[in-house]
Amino acid sequence: VQLQASGGGLVQAGASLRLSCVVSGRTKSPFVMGWFRQAPAKEREFVGAINRSGGRIQYADSVRGRFTISRDNAKDTVYLQMNSLKPEDTAVYYCAATVDFISTMSHEYDYWGQGTLVTVSS
Repeated sequence: VQLQASGGGLVQAGASLRLSCVVSGRTKSPFVMGWFRQAPAKEREFVGAINRSGGRIQYADSVRGRFTISRDNAKDTVYLQMNSLKPEDTAVYYCAATVDFISTMSHEYDYWGQGTLVTVSS
């Protein structure tokens, strides 16, 4: 299974970005998908996750109301729409997949993408 994240870039505070994560390989059934981020000199942190059907989504408090996770199972793609970006959102964003259930813990995820850098200037 391979995960390919894209869509990062350099934006000003208040702008929006949409990240995409395409899942390929052995995708017999959709995975539970998560987004995490890691800022310089900080630990990786949970951003949000979406269940297989898209009917349940969980967000970190720091992004709730600004970020939206969605998925298109026909395209094996998960999205992270980020609005009202703040400088503190600057990080490498990773998508991850698990065969189990939504979790906020990175070690619960089985597969990881390579990360895409989001930089928000003030």
